[in-house]
Amino acid sequence: MSGWPLAATCAAIAALALGALALVQQRRLRDLRERLKGVAFELERLQQTCSRFAPPPVLERLINEEGEVAAERKVVTALFADLVGYTALSGQLEPAVLARVLNGYFQRVSDAIAEHHGYVSTFLGDGILAYFGAMEPNPWQCNDAARAALAMRAALSAYNEELAKAGLPRLAIGVGLHRGSGLAGMIGSRERREYGFVGRTVNLAARVQALTREHNVDILLTEEVRSQLDGSFELRAMPPAELKGITGKVATFALLGNA
Repeated sequence: MSGWPLAATCAAIAALALGALALVQQRRLRDLRERLKGVAFELERLQQTCSRFAPPPVLERLINEEGEVAAERKVVTALFADLVGYTALSGQLEPAVLARVLNGYFQRVSDAIAEHHGYVSTFLGDGILAYFGAMEPNPWQCNDAARAALAMRAALSAYNEELAKAGLPRLAIGVGLHRGSGLAGMIGSRERREYGFVGRTVNLAARVQALTREHNVDILLTEEVRSQLDGSFELRAMPPAELKGITGKVATFALLGNA
């Protein structure tokens, strides 16, 4: 019996040691969980930041391939939109009010583009550049672009009602659509790169957008787009016009609505 207290003491010490070890392990696991949460938060924040410069499909390819997205030649439909009379508008409104009006406009037209499978590439002052068929093959890209333009028209009409109730000027836009080939990929400097599309297609879409003022319409598209549309759109042929930097006259069509 004399050995019992010693054995009990050893057992108690061993139990205390195991308990202390368990507490240490629990603390380590808790710290590890907190670190993992922090890493997950930072990763999510980084992905959200990167998504402003490249769409999710491109980011996935970057992660999977552990390298840059190789530039590739693609046929896409470019949509270029611009506010009509922006210079006069900017002179009428206080900067804070102007920023709020522009943000509301950009949000609504961006939503209309995204809902029709388009990708908003860039905001250029009061202009917006978007692509259809740039992220993945899309044989219906011209139909999607035309429907997006019509949705932009409808969204702007609803937004103008809100602006009018607030005593603010109504907005008007010009939209140009053109389909053609170009180089798509991550483009830019070491410090900043964006997923972009380079080529004559973008320039022509911008020129066609500017032509909307001359023809007094809000949406114009080229023959390259018209030839790919199905029969659900109502179009009106416009007189061929010469465009800056473009050889020969360009045939355009006003997009009136869905037939």
